[in-house]
Amino acid sequence: MKNTSLILSVISLIAVVVFGVLSLTKNGKGTEAAAEGEAVEATASKGAIVYVDLDRILTEFDMANDLRSVVETKVQNIQAEVNRRGKKLENDVLEFQNKIDKGLLTRTNAEVQGQKLQQQELEFNNYAAQKQQEIQEEQVVMMNQLGDAIKTFLDKYNEEKQYAMILTNSGGAPVITGDAALDITDDVLAGLNEEYIKTKNDKSKE
Repeated sequence: MKNTSLILSVISLIAVVVFGVLSLTKNGKGTEAAAEGEAVEATASKGAIVYVDLDRILTEFDMANDLRSVVETKVQNIQAEVNRRGKKLENDVLEFQNKIDKGLLTRTNAEVQGQKLQQQELEFNNYAAQKQQEIQEEQVVMMNQLGDAIKTFLDKYNEEKQYAMILTNSGGAPVITGDAALDITDDVLAGLNEEYIKTKNDKSKE
């Protein structure tokens, strides 16, 4: 009969994925692009190569925060259910082992109950793996939705600005340093949030 270490390791694996989602929210709360009153207005000329700070977009775009909140709630609910099932299985295993140690089960009954617990453990591991996959899929869908919204906005945005190229900078790559006038993040964020709020208001009226 296997011990409870495998059960706990599965729960820990789910927790790692949960932490990844929750850390996105924490990162979003800890980033400020510039001190109040120091925002740089986009002044790059037509045909220039400009860039946006993708990290700021993902933490200050209202749609990103809303989607993160939804995913975070789903992840917390999944984690709670995985923990509940894992704890129940762990208790069943401990109770079975206690009966074995005290000689309260015949050999036949012990074999039958042991097989049932092994089946329960298998089912739990499959369930936990499925839920981990669901969490990963939620994250992928969230990022795809954000990526599509940002790309759609920038295509429309550049019809007017007519920049030669708009780069996405993240963690100092590919833009290590550059003229502040080429950083159009503030302008893009303002447009993204304005359009998102308008879209939400239009949907609420339907």
